Amino acid sequence: MLVATLVSAHGQALVGETLLARLARIPGAVRTAPLDGTVAADLFAEAADARKLEADVRAVLEGAPIDVIVQPAATRRKALFLADMDSTMIGQECIDELAAVVGLKEHVAAITERAMRGEIEFEPALRERVALLKGVPLSVVDEIIRDHITLTPGGSALVRTMRANGSYTALVSGGFTVFTGPISATIGFDEHRSNILLADGGILRGEVSNPILGKQAKLDALVELRARLKLAPEQTLAVGDGANDLAMLGEAGLGIAFRAKPAVASAADARLDHADLTALLYAQGYTGSEIVRA
Repeated sequence: MLVATLVSAHGQALVGETLLARLARIPGAVRTAPLDGTVAADLFAEAADARKLEADVRAVLEGAPIDVIVQPAATRRKALFLADMDSTMIGQECIDELAAVVGLKEHVAAITERAMRGEIEFEPALRERVALLKGVPLSVVDEIIRDHITLTPGGSALVRTMRANGSYTALVSGGFTVFTGPISATIGFDEHRSNILLADGGILRGEVSNPILGKQAKLDALVELRARLKLAPEQTLAVGDGANDLAMLGEAGLGIAFRAKPAVASAADARLDHADLTALLYAQGYTGSEIVRA
């Protein structure tokens, strides 16, 4: 049995009775079930091909801004959640905001974009960008977080709901501990892992500590935490947007691409183009009344 979870674009309620009636006519459909009014619903189907079911559902949607996540119904509830930070749990790239302090935001952002698309290797690209930050005072971090960083809608509810139901949550970022520390605490993660910016007397040296946390380290974090918690692969969930998230997304029981670069969106199990991060709760079968709102 597969389940296709449909989630409306952030702030909208598009999954009504008329749409559910049309979905119920898809070959193999067994039943539909609302999850949160007309915001989200499930379609259960006797089908073996998740991609085929997703295509059938999208054909019915006719381009409506509704995200679709298809997976085996029996293993949808997850016990371990790993998330990327920049452009996933928050709306910005922290290294780009640091570069703005020295007037290099556009230059650094262009390198960041290429790295996230997988056009250049993450680690040398990170070293190149960090070198440009030499001389920036670490004291600006608090100001950046306060004035320039926005949390992605639904992120805190996602983490807090999963933790309230016994899941373990980890923020794993190619960014920096000076950001992941306070941001992970604000959102509510159990732990955070990221890179360490080297500084002397509170001034950045333009260097990052070894080893760099990148694509392999994110994958290693998932495997390590899964083993420590004695979980099966299908009990894990991961979300990210960039090429350095691909290995982690591929190893997770359910890997979700969030507003992702094309190569990431096409490789992930599912993608979120419209909905906020509460979609990952609906995908696990949580109803609106079960969500722990901030």
